[in-house]
Amino acid sequence: MHAHTIVLGVIGSDCHAVGNKILEAFFSDRGFHVINLGVMVSQDEFIDAAIETGAAAILVSSLYGHGEIDCAGFRDRCIERGVGDIILYVGGNLVIGKHDAAEVEQLYRSMGYDRVFGPNADLDAVVDLLSSDCVARTAPAGTSR
Repeated sequence: MHAHTIVLGVIGSDCHAVGNKILEAFFSDRGFHVINLGVMVSQDEFIDAAIETGAAAILVSSLYGHGEIDCAGFRDRCIERGVGDIILYVGGNLVIGKHDAAEVEQLYRSMGYDRVFGPNADLDAVVDLLSSDCVARTAPAGTSR
């Protein structure tokens, strides 16, 4: 089976590195080719890496609560850069304070993210979703997805 390339990193001024390394190991162990950009990554750095590697997906982490600011306009920037159909996942502590998970998900979905995960996401379930999403995006035109 072809290993899908994914770009992974922690967006904005967030310097939480431990979870990022865990995610890299987890996805690598499950057959993904992981391009880990580390911490304090800009939107354009994510997009540059995705373009350079032909990545199927960008996985954005944010743990310091300012993801709403850092992630705004990301899908639009992808469209401007010619990769508007790339799979976008976001996860972590995405907002400051206590908020209903459904509201947070709706906020990020309205920003163009395909999937939104809280800090306690089941990573095995994330792998299953990502695998399915990658296959669906790469299916030839006219085939069922």
